[in-house]
Amino acid sequence: DSAFIVKPAARIRFSARIGLLTHLPGMRYLEIPKSVVAELGGKFRIRLVCKVTSGSKSLSFQGGLVALGGGKGYISITQKRLKELGVREGDRVALELQPDGSRYGLQMPAELRALLAQDTEGARRFERLTPGRRRYILHYVGAVKNSDLRLERAMLLIENLKTLPEGKESFREMLGLGKNAKF
Repeated sequence: DSAFIVKPAARIRFSARIGLLTHLPGMRYLEIPKSVVAELGGKFRIRLVCKVTSGSKSLSFQGGLVALGGGKGYISITQKRLKELGVREGDRVALELQPDGSRYGLQMPAELRALLAQDTEGARRFERLTPGRRRYILHYVGAVKNSDLRLERAMLLIENLKTLPEGKESFREMLGLGKNAKF
């Protein structure tokens, strides 16, 4: 987990270009120059809090720095966020980055927190997952607005997780789509 957290530093502000990943059709990203990657410690796979501004519109989200090539990096940005900002591929935006000191790199939904507080085996298995798989669960559970549906999703994933061999968990099986799924 510690490999994914950057030691706290000053906020870094710069202008970023919005690009389109050729190997992931439809995926937009914020390009991080080589000099900024160096300021962040020269490493990738780190979690950051990103504040993107275009004109009077601004939004913040948590994201991960990924290698783009040539020493540059990128942070994915959804089409929905681009639309909120009124920008598109090729545009430039003001970007502010700071280390994400949160435990998981995403906020844990209250329903999942409550479930894990009551289910010690589920909590143990959750904590043993890779950071990316934990973020997947946090994202999948938190992606819906309805609290009952968030609880249903949390229960589905954690119950299925407990049936899978440790270290062999797949997203498909956690969703209940694999051969070992309980639901």
